[in-house]
Amino acid sequence: MDNIKILLLHMKGFKYLFLISFIVTTLRVFINFITPQVIRFTVDSIISEEIIKSSLVINLTNYFGGRNYIRENIWICALAIIILAIITCICDYIGRTSNAKASEKLMKSIRNSLYEHIQKLPYSWHIKNQTGDTIQRSTSDVEMVRNFMSSQLMELFRTIMLIVISLILMFSMNYLLSLIVLIFVPIIIIYSSIFYGILSKQFLVADEAEGQLFNAAQENLTGVRVVRAFGREKYEIEKFNKRNKEFSDLWVKLGYKLGIYWGVGDLVTGLQIMAVIYVGVIQASKGIITLGEFLAFVSYNAMLTWPVRSFGRILGELSKTKVSLNRICEILKEPEEKDEINNETPDLSQDIEFKNVNFKYDNNTPILKDISFTIKYKTTFAILGGTGSGKTTLMHLLNRLYDLSEGEGTITIGNVNIKNIKRNYLRKNIGMVLQEPFLFSKTIKDNIKIAKPEASIEEIRNVSDVAQVTKSIENFEKGYDTIVGERGVTLSGGQKQRVAIARMILQNTPIMVFDDSLSAVDSETDAKIRNELKKRKNKSTTILISHRITTLMESDMILVLDKGEIADIGTHEDLIKKDGIYKNIYDVQMNLSI
Repeated sequence: MDNIKILLLHMKGFKYLFLISFIVTTLRVFINFITPQVIRFTVDSIISEEIIKSSLVINLTNYFGGRNYIRENIWICALAIIILAIITCICDYIGRTSNAKASEKLMKSIRNSLYEHIQKLPYSWHIKNQTGDTIQRSTSDVEMVRNFMSSQLMELFRTIMLIVISLILMFSMNYLLSLIVLIFVPIIIIYSSIFYGILSKQFLVADEAEGQLFNAAQENLTGVRVVRAFGREKYEIEKFNKRNKEFSDLWVKLGYKLGIYWGVGDLVTGLQIMAVIYVGVIQASKGIITLGEFLAFVSYNAMLTWPVRSFGRILGELSKTKVSLNRICEILKEPEEKDEINNETPDLSQDIEFKNVNFKYDNNTPILKDISFTIKYKTTFAILGGTGSGKTTLMHLLNRLYDLSEGEGTITIGNVNIKNIKRNYLRKNIGMVLQEPFLFSKTIKDNIKIAKPEASIEEIRNVSDVAQVTKSIENFEKGYDTIVGERGVTLSGGQKQRVAIARMILQNTPIMVFDDSLSAVDSETDAKIRNELKKRKNKSTTILISHRITTLMESDMILVLDKGEIADIGTHEDLIKKDGIYKNIYDVQMNLSI
């Protein structure tokens, strides 16, 4: 029911279009039932001399000149059928266009909600969910729901009406023939329901396999550099072929089972038609049923045959749509990242304090253990530690990509707990450059301007100078108008890092974080960038994370992490006097540089 509520919520403003579609579909069904009655009337009461029992039909006959006049102008009956067919076509057109508009508006609303909602989901959700699967839910699953809403929903409604009204009219015309039909209808419906109930789970497996296929393709295209660098083309092709084969095999198996279903269904339907015609011919020959009634009954049975046959297909589409809708709603039901109502927007040009911070991810392995330190405003603070020591996690906590649990310590800026600071405001005031920065498939200028869209070319050149990337950019034929390619593939690792640094500096935040973001540049460029950053020392607090001692040694304070705990903290001069991790790394790196 929750999923239905979500659908209804997204129909706000255009439910009337679905209502119009239902109304004209109902009218169309009733007209379909009138047509066989016109044929029956023509055969029994015009061509033959059967007594007209209905007062309504008598009045209509008299209105058009009486039975003899109509018999002499039989075209009147043909014209009536043509008019009914035209009305049916008009109803069909109105119903389909109204339903198409409504379903497209619905899907547009759902797609927009999905995209907007995904933007607001916590970072932890994005880490746990594969990109390919998310894309598939937002495209293929949405398309599956659209197909059902645009065609199958009205078909389901029409089929149910046809079955109910056909059986009522059939029983009013001939009890025995109706019983024959009634024996077969439940068999086909129950058989279809059970069959597609079994297949619904296989549809889900196939849907998930498609998501895995999407993910394999997405990973390969995203990691094209790594694939080329390590000669992994053959491995990637084999991996994709394996996923593709699994996906294809699932649908081949489904095809076999669907073939069995349609074959058995054709047999049952054929037996039903044969039984109705056989018994009907006998009754007509004995005068139990008139020829017109028999023709009308056969028309109703033919009208009923395909909807009953297609009922299973519609149920199958309903099963697949239900699976797709569940997968879409799973995302929409995920709680968004929200701020408290009265969250603050304080001046972040203040000291940063981590106090008794403990943190672990979902696997319950402790990442940070009782971490406490203070970063003074306008100072350069460095963090050194091995892989998995918790360096990046500290920064994720600082800009609230993750939140500390209750009782697991506090992080404050200017004595204000960051939990009381609006997330968006906090993140706009903490500039971050990652080791693997993300660049959009735009020009270099546009990538830098993301931080400040109104920035002039002079401002862009200034920050490029600080990031030591100006010469590299000007060496390109189009300079700042060079397209960097998807995920920045046009640029080298060092160039991407420096463009990201320029983008962050343009943001002009009171807190700047360099998370191993100088790892891909040479030592000389590293030193030049740090020298430029020193000139900005009175504007921001700078946090450096690196494995390179030369990058950290001139910092005001250096924190050394080891397995999530503070191994040491102090200035470069203090730490090299101690026999610890910092001194050991310093000795190794200095000896290697000699």
